Amino acid sequence: MKISILDDYFDTVRTLDCFSRLAGHEVTIWNDHVQGIDDLADRLADAEVLVLIRERTEVRRALLERLPRLCLISQRSVYPHIDVDACTALGIVVSSDLHAGSASHAAAELTWGLVIAGMRRLPQQVASMKAGHWQDGVGDSLRHKTLGIYGYGRLGRVVADYGRAFGMDVVVWASDSSRATAHADGATVAANREAFFAQCDVISLHLRLVDATRGIVTAADLARMKPTALLVNTSRAGLVAPGVLVDALRQGNPGRAALDVYDREPLIDRSDPLLGMDNVICTPHIGYVTHDEWEIQFADIFDQINAYVAGAPINVVNPVVLDRRRMS
Repeated sequence: MKISILDDYFDTVRTLDCFSRLAGHEVTIWNDHVQGIDDLADRLADAEVLVLIRERTEVRRALLERLPRLCLISQRSVYPHIDVDACTALGIVVSSDLHAGSASHAAAELTWGLVIAGMRRLPQQVASMKAGHWQDGVGDSLRHKTLGIYGYGRLGRVVADYGRAFGMDVVVWASDSSRATAHADGATVAANREAFFAQCDVISLHLRLVDATRGIVTAADLARMKPTALLVNTSRAGLVAPGVLVDALRQGNPGRAALDVYDREPLIDRSDPLLGMDNVICTPHIGYVTHDEWEIQFADIFDQINAYVAGAPINVVNPVVLDRRRMS
């Protein structure tokens, strides 16, 4: 089949061991990012299979209607960037392994790297030396500090374990069911939402972005955080209400943030206020971007393609389309 892979910025996919699973297919890999419908329609005109790297490109009806040969979209994890209803109406199968029960340890590791970097001011210390200066301020230790985990799912559990390994007191806030799970696991659950934001020295967000969680972190929540506290978000920018984080950081509660996700991606506008704040560490959505993680993810993605070719699609998120799917 003719397969197009979008947004492989560093031409990494073809270097993976699992790339051999696409032997016999005609594969085109695009290394830059475009979002314009005309540009994408031109690139994907002959594509029968579209491989997406997480949520880097939005695929909506206006684009799908211009891709008459497209039969399958294969990706991994959640799919808010795909118009699944339009895919179903057009006969396009969407396969996406949601990897239930398995955390992205790469994302958890980056989260912890940001915790250390934020508390010890590592980027500022590096920049100081490169500018010909010596130390730049005094950081804070983690031991005996309180780590708040907002969202007690797969990633939240892993990051909580990292915190305990560093001698932190871990406190959880989450939905009613997740708080019950945390309590059953022996984790400490905050007395209430207000106490959670007020008592933690580090808060790390680990929620999926759905309608119920969009904007779930409010200006009032952030205002309760300590002026020495660090907010870490490697989940989704939309969990924080629009505009409130920049205002909160300017006002000093919390005093600092470490972010891997943004309202608009890729974020390359140097005038964006987050990029100009000394109390904010920004990384370019690299939580899942490691060779090891990509071997896991693309093995699943390529297996989905081969299963489709074999006539037995797997991990189908719109199964009603199977009786009327397009055929290559």
